[in-house]
Amino acid sequence: MDSLGENAATATRRSRPRVGHIQFLNCLPLYWGLARTGTLLDLELTKDTPEKLSERLVRGDLDIGPITLVEFLRNADQLVAFPDLAVGCDGPVMSCVIVSQLPLEKLDGARVALGSTSRTSVRLAQLLLAERYRVTPDYFDCPPDLRVMMQEADAAVLIGDAALRAALHEAPQLGLEVHDLGLLWKEWTGLPFVFALWAARKEYLAREEGLVHEVHQAFLASRDLSLQEVGKVAEQAARWELFDAELLERYFRTLDFRFGAEQLGGVREFARRTGATTGFPRDVAVELLPPRP
Repeated sequence: MDSLGENAATATRRSRPRVGHIQFLNCLPLYWGLARTGTLLDLELTKDTPEKLSERLVRGDLDIGPITLVEFLRNADQLVAFPDLAVGCDGPVMSCVIVSQLPLEKLDGARVALGSTSRTSVRLAQLLLAERYRVTPDYFDCPPDLRVMMQEADAAVLIGDAALRAALHEAPQLGLEVHDLGLLWKEWTGLPFVFALWAARKEYLAREEGLVHEVHQAFLASRDLSLQEVGKVAEQAARWELFDAELLERYFRTLDFRFGAEQLGGVREFARRTGATTGFPRDVAVELLPPRP
């Protein structure tokens, strides 16, 4: 390839927004439609864990992507959130759990393993145990394998696919209690909870406003198509997962992919309750992507 061709190819690659993709089942409905419509070809996609994608977006290695709620609130001055797009719940979430051999109110001083790669789920679990159940466990990090975790712990915090496996298969076999973090939060506050949202870097938005809006609309269309055809999404996912299509369809319908006024209320309540100890103001401002001009 001559230098002109190389320059053209480089320009084409740079024009594709660098977008993150969480490699968990809970995000499949947000990306499945992109593949169906061919929109994925217009994105430079990076797959990773929620924690690592959050770090990449904050560093500027991604232009647009999912970011855990805690990391968004810590870096809200650099980011603009996409309206009506998140991964959360309004009640049970199924894939963010505390698995315990003791009642939660008995965990004061007990060993609790943190197997989560999401700082938001860990912080939510710690907040619930501290303020709702008034206990202070002895926390330690551990790979997200329930059987290994419970060799050293009285309880374990898990998220994502590992949480689904633990809650539906492993915990019943071990005679352990499963506590859904989304349900615990809803019972406590009456509000939805947002685990991750989608955001663009402000500097990228200033440079590529039209492209940011196109990506936002593509994700909304992907989500809507996936939820319309949720049975097909579940059938496809069941081919490579341990869960059957019926359970996966129930899981996808349980999740809340919206980010509107009620979800924003949940975000503000979480910030109010935990901001002082998590590294952001209690009244942190959440800036939303404005309507397309």
